[in-house]
Amino acid sequence: MKNQNTFISAISKTEFPCTEKVFGNSIRKPILAIIKKAYPNFDANDCIANSELNSFRAQYISQFLETELGELTQLETFVKQSLNEDELVVGKLEDQHNDFTIGQKVADKVASFGGSWTFIIAFGIFILIWICINIYVLTNKGFDPFPFILLNLILSCLAALQAPVIMMSQNRQEEKDRDRAKKDYMINLKSEMEIRMLHEKIDHLIMHQQQELIQIQKVQIDMMNDILAKIKS
Repeated sequence: MKNQNTFISAISKTEFPCTEKVFGNSIRKPILAIIKKAYPNFDANDCIANSELNSFRAQYISQFLETELGELTQLETFVKQSLNEDELVVGKLEDQHNDFTIGQKVADKVASFGGSWTFIIAFGIFILIWICINIYVLTNKGFDPFPFILLNLILSCLAALQAPVIMMSQNRQEEKDRDRAKKDYMINLKSEMEIRMLHEKIDHLIMHQQQELIQIQKVQIDMMNDILAKIKS
C-alpha cells in the first residue's frame, strides 16, 4: 500500500516526505534546464525533493558566477563549498590557522614595543642615566666622555636596525589588511548568493501556492458540477 505522506523523486528514485515535494512546472526555467541536462527524462509534471532542488540552485549560482567572473577563483570555490555545506564563512575562516615565522613574530613585537610610550620613556631614562654617569659620576673621564661618541654610535645602530624591523611589521600589517579584505569579500559574496537562493525559494513558494489554489479550485468546480448534476437529476 502506497504511503500518502511520501512520494518518490523522479531523479533519485528515493522516497521523501510530501512536505519536500516540488513539481517540475513550478521550477524556474534556468534551473529546470540544468535538471533536464543532468536527467533528460525529467518532465515538468515530475516531482523532486526540495533538498535536491537546492543542489541544482547552487549549481545555477556557480554557473552564473563563472559567466560573470570568467572563472571561479579559490575564494569563490571556498564560498560555494560553505554554501553547499550550509556553514558560516566566518566560522570556517576563524578555524583556519595562520603559522607565523619567528622573524614575523619578533618583528610584530619589536614594532609594537618600539612604537609605544613605554619604549620612549625607558629609552629617555637610559640616555639620561648614561649622561649623568659619564659627566657627574666619572667626571667626564669615563668610558664615554662628552660628546658621547659611543652613545651616538649605539643610537645610530639602534635606528638602523629598528627601521627595517618596523618596515617588516608594516608589511605584516598590509598582509593582515589583505586577508581582512578577502574575508569581507567572501562574506559579501556568500550574502549575495544566499539572497539569490532566497529569491528562488520565495518564487517557488509563490508558484507552489498558486498551484495548490488551482487544484483547490478544480476540486471545488468538480464538487459544484456534482451538485448541479444531482439537482438536474
